[in-house]
Amino acid sequence: MNSTILLLCVIVYFVGLLVISYYTSRNSDNQSFFNGNKKSKWWLVAFGMIGTSLSGVTFISVPGTVGKLTGSEYIYGGFEYYMMVIGFFLGYFIVAGVLLPLYYRMNLTSIYTYLGKRFNVEAHKMGSIFFIISRGIGATARLYLVVNVLQIFLLDNLGVPFWATTFVLLLMILLYTFEGGVKTIVVTDTLQTSFMIISLIACIWFILSHLNLSVGEAYDMMQAKNYTHLINLDPNSKTYFLKTILGGMFITIAMTGLDQEMMQKNISVDNLHNSKKNMLTFAGTLLIVNLAFLFLGGLLYLYAMSEGGFYTADGFFMQQGGQNIMGDDMFPALSLLGEHFPMIISIIFIIGLISALFPSADGALTAVTSSYCVDLLNINEDKVKSEKEKKKIRIRVHLVFTVVFFILIMVFKAINNKSIVYLVMEVAGYTYGPLLGLFAFGILTKRNIYKKYSIIVVSILAPIMTYILSIVPFIIRVKEFIWYIPTKDLEKYSLTIQEVIKSGHYYKIGIELIILNGLLTFIGLWLVSSNRQKEIN
Repeated sequence: MNSTILLLCVIVYFVGLLVISYYTSRNSDNQSFFNGNKKSKWWLVAFGMIGTSLSGVTFISVPGTVGKLTGSEYIYGGFEYYMMVIGFFLGYFIVAGVLLPLYYRMNLTSIYTYLGKRFNVEAHKMGSIFFIISRGIGATARLYLVVNVLQIFLLDNLGVPFWATTFVLLLMILLYTFEGGVKTIVVTDTLQTSFMIISLIACIWFILSHLNLSVGEAYDMMQAKNYTHLINLDPNSKTYFLKTILGGMFITIAMTGLDQEMMQKNISVDNLHNSKKNMLTFAGTLLIVNLAFLFLGGLLYLYAMSEGGFYTADGFFMQQGGQNIMGDDMFPALSLLGEHFPMIISIIFIIGLISALFPSADGALTAVTSSYCVDLLNINEDKVKSEKEKKKIRIRVHLVFTVVFFILIMVFKAINNKSIVYLVMEVAGYTYGPLLGLFAFGILTKRNIYKKYSIIVVSILAPIMTYILSIVPFIIRVKEFIWYIPTKDLEKYSLTIQEVIKSGHYYKIGIELIILNGLLTFIGLWLVSSNRQKEIN
């Protein structure tokens, strides 16, 4: 595969983004950067959010989950990931019905302003800090995935080091976002989503044509190999379908409804009615697009086997060179290595991959900058500084977070996780859980918190307790409650903890970790709150 041609395609694509940025950022001010002056078209936001939500994780990692990842704690396999997508879908209805009306009624620029008005300044700042940590880690994990793919399958051949690839890509993102912000991103995300979906359709079409299969025939072959397995009925498993659906629902509520990046695009729409249309249109489209990515995953494994691939105890291998292409490596390896895909499909793939890369970072970089400036620096409330001075501060913050993103990507490179989609979800459980608890407590109760630093203490302790619970097996030693031990073993209720752990028949916390974290935060806030109306410092 000609790496120079593919790299040239990347450069041309980026130049196109700069042209769009130039035209959309003219006459922009700080409010254009923060919320697009609340003039965004709902259908543009809805379509562009598909790319932001899917990102490189869906584009690369989701197809790879169709084949089981040996040695991973999360063994989704088949189409089991779709249970999480259904949870996402349900969560979007809660965001549209509960959170969007709240944000529009309060006319918010930063959604964490709600916490300040409902509780106190500390709550406002903690909400923003948790968002910055959450989005910073999540966005850079997604960005690392795509940068790593570009590095391994394209730029290593040209002798370009990983750090240089990361630096240049972040510089590109900085260039087209630092002026227009949300106003620019609403348009560029729409373009990027289009290319991502075009790439998805083109790859499905090519593999079906190459294997001489119809959609129905391909599905039958996947079914015969158990690739289409949908529902995990083992309640002890981390991927039990009810855990996955509930976990997906609350992840959506937290990672979309309580996330400044996702919400700043929604609240940039001119009115609540159109913003709801945007959210629900986006939710329905995600059901279709994620199913298509899983179908593509099954096709990739069928195609790989037709090209000489085979399973071993350590994973899936290709005979040419014996390279392991399991999990996240599957799609890019077939698209870019050797002569598996024709040049035109490889070009479409690389454009789709780049389109998945930029929404992972441009919106996140803009959102963390906005949150830091609005929530922590109170830039909108500063009546002393001029608009020009505020803009200089905002640009400096933008530059600092670009450097932070670079450092985080290098950390992920050192970790080198092969199935990043699950790592992202697990990290989200710890970082978004306190946000979920804070907003739930504020919306569902009328209690007030009087101790100045109580919210800070609770928000820090809840994730720590969640982590402790997640690594301690849930083993109840009372005979009548040992429901997780098979019936034939019930008489052995005196089993040692070590024996139960070895058997694997105990409750394991999976994607529902975010619910546990949010619940612990909620309980902690209840314990430090009161129904008294007058605040006592």
